[in-house]
Amino acid sequence: MIARRWHGIVPKDKADAYFRLMLDVAIPDYRSVAGNRGAWCFQRAEGDVVHFEMLTFWDSLDAVEGFAGTPVDAARYYDFDDDFLIEKEAHVLHFEVNGTQ
Repeated sequence: MIARRWHGIVPKDKADAYFRLMLDVAIPDYRSVAGNRGAWCFQRAEGDVVHFEMLTFWDSLDAVEGFAGTPVDAARYYDFDDDFLIEKEAHVLHFEVNGTQ
């Protein structure tokens, strides 16, 4: 199994609206892709900004490719991201998940 982690930073005054879009748009999009095993959105306030982390789990890198395209480590963004994100990071991180569920 593969874990995929994406990070973004949003101004604090836009964080609630961004979180709602992540719940209403991004998470259902992730979960609709074959091979996705789940998607979660985390947030952490730090001063005038809020850090967002998307953590998704996938059957394989081939399944990730079905969502992200190639290269699989390129970040995938939504049309609304330009209105919220302070910076668009180019890459995400992938981890092999070991152990039992």
